[in-house]
Amino acid sequence: MVRTIGVFCSAAENIDRKFFDAAHEVGAWMAQQGITLVYGGAAMGLMEEVARGVKSGGGHTVGVVPNRLVQREVQSSLLDEVVLCGTLAERKQLMLERSDLLLALPGGIGTLDEVFHVMGSATIGEHHKRVVLYNIDGFWDECMGMLSKMNREGFIRGRLSDYVVTAASVGEILAPEAPQAQLIIDN
Repeated sequence: MVRTIGVFCSAAENIDRKFFDAAHEVGAWMAQQGITLVYGGAAMGLMEEVARGVKSGGGHTVGVVPNRLVQREVQSSLLDEVVLCGTLAERKQLMLERSDLLLALPGGIGTLDEVFHVMGSATIGEHHKRVVLYNIDGFWDECMGMLSKMNREGFIRGRLSDYVVTAASVGEILAPEAPQAQLIIDN
């Protein structure tokens, strides 16, 4: 049973409004499901918007916040629980440990780092969690295409869907095998 979802996503403010709307929808859905949000805890970009969605539905938020963000005064005011850490590497590990499922909304380099951290540590058996990529408007298609190629050519052991799947809607986030993921992987 999924009680906590760790969400990786962009802290950028200058991105298309559709990504903010989707982040808010995910947060509201999590609150409706009684699922706690575990995230980076910054008051910026999609991170703040997913927290707004959770709080709008009366949900619970846990921010795993590096000291550097506290010093820069960009910690969200929407946090019910704050877990302080020293570095981004520590934040990734703490989020992984505190989450039943990991979900990646659109993001940049930091989000990719978080996604690949979870996948990489799963490949060596440190855990059995996978990442769900919330594929808003095809955002993750090219990344999944690259991963599929790596899998087909033997660079990724086992089934790619053991490590990562995509979801096209909030209803697919908890699905054991997101339907869209199979289509992308098999191409």
